[in-house]
Amino acid sequence: MPPVKIGVLISGGGTNLQSIIDNIKTGNINGEIKLIISNKEAAYGLTRGKESGIESIYISRKRFDSEEDYNSKLIEEFKKRDVELIVLAGYLKVLSKEFIHEFKNRIINIHPSLIPSFCGKGYYGENVHKEVLNYGVKITGATVHFVDEGTDTGPIILQESIEVESFDTIDTLKAKVLEVEHKILVQGVKLYCENRLSIEGRKVIIN
Repeated sequence: MPPVKIGVLISGGGTNLQSIIDNIKTGNINGEIKLIISNKEAAYGLTRGKESGIESIYISRKRFDSEEDYNSKLIEEFKKRDVELIVLAGYLKVLSKEFIHEFKNRIINIHPSLIPSFCGKGYYGENVHKEVLNYGVKITGATVHFVDEGTDTGPIILQESIEVESFDTIDTLKAKVLEVEHKILVQGVKLYCENRLSIEGRKVIIN
């Protein structure tokens, strides 16, 4: 089976991106990253991509009149390279309906909590861990899911939990959850590239 052509959207350091790059290099993921796009010029993920010989570009939102126009440009760039799967690896912008329709059931996201807890509007990055600690829950984790038109509402592919300790801070919790993110995002992308995922209603069946 030929490698699945992958496009990645990032906004920051790209540690999840690096996990995917490393697992493609070892042959664990039957995929090839064709393009990395960042909405932040200084995102270190772009450097990670370039160092691995992957086309990595910054596209500024300021160049476009609307979010729709910006997303149309993203679609154009990914389609130009025949991208089959989109991975959101720490991408902090909401995708347009047009983008989601264009790549329906072909967009995977990682979220740093156990959806449906601590997700939706405003729940991103350290905000999630802050609210987890404020609420006092004993368990949190990470979720890999398909992206639909809602915010963090798409069908769940994989989840893994960790315990929240009484001494945890935002930084310690973030580090523990990030370790889980790296693991299950790789697993989710691997399963997709092996054509082992199917969606039935809200459920993702792993074949």
